[in-house]
Amino acid sequence: MILEVTNLKKYFPVAKTFIERLFSREEKFVKAVDGISFTIDKGEIFSLVGESGSGKTTTGKLVLRLIDPTDGKIVFDGTDITYLKGEELRKLRRYMQIIYQDPYASLNPRMKVGEAIMDPLIIHDLASRDEAKSMVYEMLEKVGLTPPEYFYNVYPRNLSGGQRQRVVIARAMITKPKFVVADEPVSMIDVSLRASILDLMLKFREELNLSYLFITHDLAVAKYISDKIAIMYLGKIVEMGPTAEIFRNPLHPYTKALLSAIPVPSPRKKKERIKLVGEIPSAIDIPSGCRFHTRCPNKMKRCEAEEPELIKVSKEHFVACHIYSV
Repeated sequence: MILEVTNLKKYFPVAKTFIERLFSREEKFVKAVDGISFTIDKGEIFSLVGESGSGKTTTGKLVLRLIDPTDGKIVFDGTDITYLKGEELRKLRRYMQIIYQDPYASLNPRMKVGEAIMDPLIIHDLASRDEAKSMVYEMLEKVGLTPPEYFYNVYPRNLSGGQRQRVVIARAMITKPKFVVADEPVSMIDVSLRASILDLMLKFREELNLSYLFITHDLAVAKYISDKIAIMYLGKIVEMGPTAEIFRNPLHPYTKALLSAIPVPSPRKKKERIKLVGEIPSAIDIPSGCRFHTRCPNKMKRCEAEEPELIKVSKEHFVACHIYSV
């Protein structure tokens, strides 16, 4: 097991205006992640899927300790990193990397591509500058940016979106990490190029026995790359299980709605679309009971008052819905 997350929470305090501070002492919080637990095995690709505002990106930043948790426990490769700081945390950074959604924003526009990829090697003292340059050339070839001599000396602004994402992947892989958070890595890339980027990530999984936390809003992409899927809604995991099981036997009404939105390739195959009413509620004022009940087509009276727990329905399949609780 590479990662174990237990009851992880992240609450962001809401800033008050001067008038609000005068008349109210009540503290309000954005409950971005509100008590989630999951594990990721070595070599496994675990996807977090859900709408914007469900807490997926915050979860990714938490498990890498880019932000501090409010509560819970994070164990990375046998080490409890929940409150790890300073040099101890820095030593683990080479083994934990991230691929951001926007490759242009995550690259320094003043650094050439070669320097950007080399930087992690120098920071972690993994190679001399001459050795690092040779390693960068080799990595550029692995990610399909050839000739490497050319791409080493260009700036990000001179590259296409797909090429920039390959640079970001190269930078993440240059330290030979054990675990990578991929935050919507293909959402800003042309559809025609997405499969090649996903295949590149799968190639590194095989080469390095790499584990991914793959964050996406697209279940079709998750199906292509994932071993397991967790569906998030408003800071909670509402369903979790092997990818094939989630697609074959979805249980939660939210999962069913997301699956119904996937386009069908053949126009002859008609699929009933489950349309959810309204928008995802505010993470500041979360609905009582089941937080999905305000949009759920199957809600019961119990759903408005009692929050469902994530229960085991088969060997590796879990769901948080009163329909399946005894």
